[in-house]
Amino acid sequence: MPENPPELLQQAVSVLAMNDQGNYTQPAHHLYPHQWLWDSCFIAIGLRHLDLERAKTEVLSLRRGQWHNGMLPNIIFRDDREYRTDRNMWRSWLNPYAPSNITTTGITQPPMLAEATVRIGEGLSPPERRLWYGMMYPTLVDYHQWMYNERDPHQEGLVLQIHPWETGLDNTPPWIAELHDHLMPLWIRLIEKWRLDWLINLFRRDTKSIPMDQRFSAIESLAMFSIQLRLRRKAFDIDRILDHALFSIEDLNFNCILIRANTQLREIAKLLHADLPPGLEKRMKQTEKALESLWDPETAQYYSRDFITHRLLKTPSVATLLPLYAGTISKERAAHLVNLIENKHHFGALFPVPSVPVDSDWFHPKLYWQGPTWVNINWLIIDGLKRYGFDEQAEKLKKKTIEVVKKSGFYEYFDPLTGEPAGANHFSWTAALAIDLLNQ
Repeated sequence: MPENPPELLQQAVSVLAMNDQGNYTQPAHHLYPHQWLWDSCFIAIGLRHLDLERAKTEVLSLRRGQWHNGMLPNIIFRDDREYRTDRNMWRSWLNPYAPSNITTTGITQPPMLAEATVRIGEGLSPPERRLWYGMMYPTLVDYHQWMYNERDPHQEGLVLQIHPWETGLDNTPPWIAELHDHLMPLWIRLIEKWRLDWLINLFRRDTKSIPMDQRFSAIESLAMFSIQLRLRRKAFDIDRILDHALFSIEDLNFNCILIRANTQLREIAKLLHADLPPGLEKRMKQTEKALESLWDPETAQYYSRDFITHRLLKTPSVATLLPLYAGTISKERAAHLVNLIENKHHFGALFPVPSVPVDSDWFHPKLYWQGPTWVNINWLIIDGLKRYGFDEQAEKLKKKTIEVVKKSGFYEYFDPLTGEPAGANHFSWTAALAIDLLNQ
């Protein structure tokens, strides 16, 4: 354990207080002013050590953005006039299932809500826990049913994603490689050919406060915007979107988190003596079995998969380690993933775990999800390691995670080779999960 954890703990508390918006916590000032789905879940996991009621408020505030079909959007927008452009970019109101009194995006994010609900429940007395679970159960059931109804149309077990932002790992190499190879519109290719990306960068909000070499490129940003426009033109109607699906991927990270969320949902239902809706349990078990279809014996890694062709996207990323968090793979397979974490040529950097293996051509130590270490991914891996009995490795990774935060501050992500900070400062989930790790 690093020295002076009480001082680090107090600093983390100050970061969360700075970003507190009353009923939710913004990820960071200026750059991320709205409420993000999995951010709030991670934040609540830390807040539960400080104030259980405030942690509950953080999670409950996500329900206001839930669509009538059950979807939980990745962003709930603030209604301040200065963010009108953000709201108009998405126009969630085009879809009849969108909430009428609030504006959101038309896509989701990794389903961490069940995890946050159970973690909060652990700190409550049995009667309070039943009340808490009773409040959250309908929201969770509706969300999980939506994922299977709309995102697993062939009932094969894996749910698909329609935008890189849905993965949480926005510019992760497997998705970006597919963008460049198959879905880069002509107008973006011309901008790239004529090297006009410098002009696009003049209008970007993120690079006004963060160095360009720490964010995804202008071309990648335009490509994501192009996908967003296509989804908006189809009013976020999944049938229309998949009718000409050029870009739909069964993301490994998302599905691993879904498997763990399903386990947590079962725990909630069991405590409530509730039966899951007919068919949902069957679909949940199917996802556990389907995860093995993402294993590639040739390279001995897990990968995301193209929804249409079932082609594995064999571009390595940290997602290959997330089956540890899912918790349904064999102990032998888990031990193999642990070896990848410890191998200095893969994920065994000085400050692990890099979001891309260090021997990959994609590896850039400070470029968003193409190399840096993220505290939330470390948290997921630590949790998985502990549940598989790799206590020594979990403790080592926990100490290294706290060490890099103590060394460099509560930044969004970190250089895995040097521990230097990158991205936004005073980042909420870094602070919240540091609090949780310090309290373990």
